[in-house]
Amino acid sequence: MIPTKNFSACTSMIVGKNASIDGSIMIARNEDSKASWPKNYVIHPHEEFDQPQEFSSNDNGFKISLPTIRAKYSATPEWTDKFGLFEEDGFNEYGVAMSATESTYTNKLALGADPLVEDGIGEEAMITVVLPYVKTAREGVQRLGQIVEYYGTSESNGILFADQNEAWYMETGGGHHWVAQRIPDDSYAVIANQSAIQEIDFDDPKHFMWSTNIRKFVADNHLNPDPSGHSFNFRQIFGTADLSDTYYNTPRVWYGLRMFSPDLEFDPTSQNMPFINQANRKLSLFDVQDFLGSHYQGTAYDPIGEGSEHDRHHFRPISLAKTQEAHILQIRPNMPTPAAGIQWLAMGVAAQSSFVPFYAGATDTPTEYQHASGTYAPNQAYWTYKLAGVLVDPHYVSFGPKLNDTRADLRVAFQQAVKKADAAVGGLSNVELADFLTKVNFENAKTGLTAYNKLISDLITHSTDFSPINFKQDVNL
Repeated sequence: MIPTKNFSACTSMIVGKNASIDGSIMIARNEDSKASWPKNYVIHPHEEFDQPQEFSSNDNGFKISLPTIRAKYSATPEWTDKFGLFEEDGFNEYGVAMSATESTYTNKLALGADPLVEDGIGEEAMITVVLPYVKTAREGVQRLGQIVEYYGTSESNGILFADQNEAWYMETGGGHHWVAQRIPDDSYAVIANQSAIQEIDFDDPKHFMWSTNIRKFVADNHLNPDPSGHSFNFRQIFGTADLSDTYYNTPRVWYGLRMFSPDLEFDPTSQNMPFINQANRKLSLFDVQDFLGSHYQGTAYDPIGEGSEHDRHHFRPISLAKTQEAHILQIRPNMPTPAAGIQWLAMGVAAQSSFVPFYAGATDTPTEYQHASGTYAPNQAYWTYKLAGVLVDPHYVSFGPKLNDTRADLRVAFQQAVKKADAAVGGLSNVELADFLTKVNFENAKTGLTAYNKLISDLITHSTDFSPINFKQDVNL
């Protein structure tokens, strides 16, 4: 029996090192699930155990034995582990970045041949059982692939990996099969809840990986729709291309191409947009932030734009109220591993929050980013950033500029903070560097929260005059 899952509905972006303006590799994603479902940001220390450890999922009962050595890694788990950890994204001590997952769907024909496994690995467990146990992005793909093949998976997912040299995107299909493609250094990719990887070159293991016997499985079960039988297009064999995709998924890919490859001519509902693309310019961190925070600005489909009522709600936007957190895992060249990786983390809605830089080499996270509660509470990072958006929402015309000014000021402040910290890391010992980067992270977190608390104070003060029981009266009365 195929289990029924509540999929998270995310949007992802990957940028190769020669496609970025500063030589960075970036993997990024909006984690979209519920409008009020707080996230934490934690760092798990390096640990060595006498005996293998066991992971047991609170989500679906998936169990796996883990190695005795667990590397230090960062993560953004949910406020409660009652329904699973969902650690979602982070860096490990070796400089490997991982983001899991971009939820996708396998078509019914493929599922009939290889159904999902109810107690197989799912999104909830992937970061926890993979990231602390790999030293390269390629090893991350291989470890997760082996787990999927042996235990099966309860969902269809896309997973992002990166290290200082490579960026990879991996997709699962059915209960036990998967493929992965290295993103070319001069290219970028945007993905939106639909199988994205297309043609697999089985003669190029340097740039592609795949599950054992996947070609035989597809042939034996007559899954390949190619009339010639010569191509192996993973999207066409395992993915979906139905009416829901054209309203929910393809428009987000279209908008990414519109932002970065405007010469490509596609419609928002096109099912043939390429997975790998070259931008019309070198892409910056701000470009990725703008993509994750976008909602079809400049088109009739912007839900807060000037289009018709029909158009403004026709397509699912990239940034929306159900975003729990957004992240950009940036790996910069020519830097020591602890300082090369920066986890840019925006709590809540990417269009209304601010991406705060956290160096991967830190050993702790600010108190405000830990122990989140399920209902609003002050002095918690998730709720602080979320509250600002809630206050802006009813009065976007009046308050939108205030929000945008705060976000713009923080962009500059954080860039200056990173530049200053980068200049100070040379010559520090490992312990000194870890302590220094932890201190910088705490300062950056404080900068963001202070700015948003000031914004919140301003919004509340000015909201007092928007009451529906207000009345314009003579000032002399």
